[in-house]
Amino acid sequence: MRVTGALLLTLLLAVLGGAGSPVRDGKDLVRAMHDRYAGTWYHTLTFVQKTTNYEADGTEKVETWYEALACPGKLRIDFDPVSAGNGILFTNDTIYRVEKGTVVESRPLVHPLMVLGFDVYCDAPETTVARLARLGVDLTMLREDTWHGTPVYVVGAKAGDERTVQFWIEKDRLLFLRMLRPAGGDGGRSSEVIFDRYEKAGGGWVAAEVRFSIDGKLATKEAYADIRAGGDLPEPLFDPKRWSDAHVPPASR
Repeated sequence: MRVTGALLLTLLLAVLGGAGSPVRDGKDLVRAMHDRYAGTWYHTLTFVQKTTNYEADGTEKVETWYEALACPGKLRIDFDPVSAGNGILFTNDTIYRVEKGTVVESRPLVHPLMVLGFDVYCDAPETTVARLARLGVDLTMLREDTWHGTPVYVVGAKAGDERTVQFWIEKDRLLFLRMLRPAGGDGGRSSEVIFDRYEKAGGGWVAAEVRFSIDGKLATKEAYADIRAGGDLPEPLFDPKRWSDAHVPPASR
């Protein structure tokens, strides 16, 4: 039986389609990241964070934070001691600063690390694309590179440009590794965030160490422990008006 050219082409396209769509730009990459973990990525996460700030005089300031995340878009941080009622809440692309159980400040904020480290895997790709555009990422610009020997995708900047807003994704697991962007102000400084020491968490991953640098100098390091994925979280946990009605679950405190 003779196979026509049209049928052969159809069969070839079906085989290629099964291998996944090509990654040609940032939008394709966002969709690939989402689709890789669709239906398996955790929707809740709690952990204890040791935060070390490196001061200009060489001293170190260490704090303990208790955190709960609901994916997509919600992150609560209770500062130690929890009984003082102080912390930060991110929800609905807004940041709330809480003191003694009461919101004392709020402002709009798209949290880039939530978008790229968590939300991209459980939010609609179109929503993630829109949020990245609001952060100033040029999603039309994508290249392949290596970082510490690891093959990566880089979105938003050309090779050698470390001042333009950009993010780096590991090609193998499609996990967020690095973000570069201006540090703010008129000094022309650049900031770098690195997600490192990834650990399995439920059907997804968590970077157990996050480092923040300004112009190559380490400013803050976050180390995560007691990482727990899945499970129900109290409804008031992410309501700024009900801060004192719930706290990060005791397993993380």
